[in-house]
Amino acid sequence: MRLMKKFVGVAAALALSASLLVGCGGSTASSAPVSASSAAESTASSVEEASSSAVNEEEAAAQLLNDLTGSYQELWPVILADDYQQTWLDDCAALVGEDNAEGAFEKLTSMITGDVYGEDAVKAYANGGEAYFCGFTNDLATLTVDGENSTISGIDQDGNVLFSHTYHSIGMESERGMYEFESDDADSGEFTYFFFAPDTSAETYHIEFRYGSDAEALSQYDAGDYAYWMASGISTDCDQTMIDNCIELFCTENLAG
Repeated sequence: MRLMKKFVGVAAALALSASLLVGCGGSTASSAPVSASSAAESTASSVEEASSSAVNEEEAAAQLLNDLTGSYQELWPVILADDYQQTWLDDCAALVGEDNAEGAFEKLTSMITGDVYGEDAVKAYANGGEAYFCGFTNDLATLTVDGENSTISGIDQDGNVLFSHTYHSIGMESERGMYEFESDDADSGEFTYFFFAPDTSAETYHIEFRYGSDAEALSQYDAGDYAYWMASGISTDCDQTMIDNCIELFCTENLAG
């Protein structure tokens, strides 16, 4: 839970009186002269490395799409159901003790169950108290990824198809390390771009992603039309083990240490 770990982890740590240490460092430039041949070799090496990096990134993006193959529903209504509250409390207690378990659970879940996003959230959180909205938007109920055919599609709660397009990789978003994909169809509206975190059902038991019509706005997390929003999904075929593992992972990433 990469975004949730970064966002909730700090809040939970503060709430539990843990220490937050930030380090910074600098480097000094060498004053030694650089020959023309050395400079040329350095430039060529940089170009080669950049080209290799781009190829590796493309391959990683394609692999991620393959690994995401499947259908997903909203995560939090599933794992926050009443049936799993004791699981949450037990996992929290194992990390922060029985006395702090309920408070930790409430703090953790409050930070990912916001009900506003975009400019409304920016205004609402102007004086602090931020929370993320982690549901699906634009009537999306089920997201389906077909990595083999580079297709992403979605339906609403009544089973109506909202969109179905092929997508291609356009790079990686730097702040959160999300892989960016763009629709091959000219008019895809709010499903033109998909940004996926490198999370999969096999490794993290859930996925995190963003989608919309403006790639630049999707790269912002506390400003613009998509501020304080990160869609979180879990497989429509999830079983008890996946749910238990997902809850345990969330608690461990944000409360351990």
